[in-house]
Amino acid sequence: MKSIIRQSLLCLFLPCAAVSYAQTSEADYFSGALAGKVVSADFADRKLDVGEVESTRKSLWDKWVKAVKAMPLPSLIATEPLDSARNGSIALPDSLEPHAVMPYYWGTKGEISATGHTSIPTFVYLHGSGPKQIEWANGLQLALRFADAPCHYFIPQIPNEGSYYRWWQRAKQWAYRWLWLQLMTEPTVDPDRIYLFGISEGGYGSQRLASFYADYLAAAGPMAGGEPLQNAPAENLGQIGFSFLTGSEDFMFCRNIYTRLTQSALDSLEKVYPGEYAHRVELIEGRGHGIDYTLTTPWLLQFERNPWPRHFVWEDYEMDGLHREGFYNLKVDERPSDSLRTRYDVNIGGDGQIDIQVRNVEYIPVEKEDRWGFTLKWHKAFTAAEGGRFTLFLDEHLVDLNGKATVTVNGKVVFKGKLKPNYRAMVESLATFGDPQRIYPVALEVVY
Repeated sequence: MKSIIRQSLLCLFLPCAAVSYAQTSEADYFSGALAGKVVSADFADRKLDVGEVESTRKSLWDKWVKAVKAMPLPSLIATEPLDSARNGSIALPDSLEPHAVMPYYWGTKGEISATGHTSIPTFVYLHGSGPKQIEWANGLQLALRFADAPCHYFIPQIPNEGSYYRWWQRAKQWAYRWLWLQLMTEPTVDPDRIYLFGISEGGYGSQRLASFYADYLAAAGPMAGGEPLQNAPAENLGQIGFSFLTGSEDFMFCRNIYTRLTQSALDSLEKVYPGEYAHRVELIEGRGHGIDYTLTTPWLLQFERNPWPRHFVWEDYEMDGLHREGFYNLKVDERPSDSLRTRYDVNIGGDGQIDIQVRNVEYIPVEKEDRWGFTLKWHKAFTAAEGGRFTLFLDEHLVDLNGKATVTVNGKVVFKGKLKPNYRAMVESLATFGDPQRIYPVALEVVY
């Protein structure tokens, strides 16, 4: 029976096609995977010596970059100084949102050559909900003021306007996935120093997106926003820096209340998992919707992404009908429930002992406010999840590749034995995450 590798990173680019057995090389496989096809990967079924891992990683990454650059979609425009206001655009799929084009500024700040580094940090800024042309232009001017050079800036303009039109909806998610691909394959971008932030509507968007895409970020910084925690679970922020600044008198839509509740949730998580939830959440006394916006990006810059955390908590949930395919080194193959969220608590010990708790999550409202009718607080009810499947990827940052591992899920041993690095795992993990830091030589398929 042929070995099939399922790829989902950019299944949004084109509808998933029928299974094809014509793919016979890495280049063909990656091209098919980026087009949303489920393809055969028989060429990948071979073992690797540990000494081959790093050279194989580099070779596969070069092939992946070529496949991304060959996609029938625009690449990022060439990098020029941000103050030149050079801009490009990306058309979003009509199937997700008709007549949607996202213009963007893309450029650099500061003297890059003086840093002595070949790659620099990147900030992604989301603007507020006023007239989009004005908000976009204001975003450029704000970015030029912030004390965060040298760096790149990506400043998109929201494609359309209207009632309940948001940065986190599915067409814009397609754009972020396109952006992650572009940033990860851009040689002047440091993949471990990508920062997401925004103001007002951009604050809401960056809070939601930070929780959803935390594994691609070093830090995030919403300002003057305030999402209910059901929309942006704080648990997912465990390995990144998180700054959240809102005026104490920003009463509209309970922004100040939701900011305080986010602070309380992160304070509690930091007590349970010391050192994992770095955050600065503050209500700025005496201020309403307008606050000092210059404080965020310098704070974010102190953080670098850890692509290989030994512990993380991930609440897998849908955002505008879409789920992530995976998070850090875990890829979901089959969810245990279509009606509930799933919480994965992954602990990787230095001795090869790996413990994973998988729980269904149900949100039960416990407190509402009167003016807006919003739910402020929920009780989370957890039950053991059953009937799911996932792939756990591992590399030398997490385990001894020459050693053994024991994997326990919900108290049951699901794997015990010697680890076997192989080419197939590296191909599959690269196609899943599109990330040079997450090309894993071991893949353990788990059924629970």
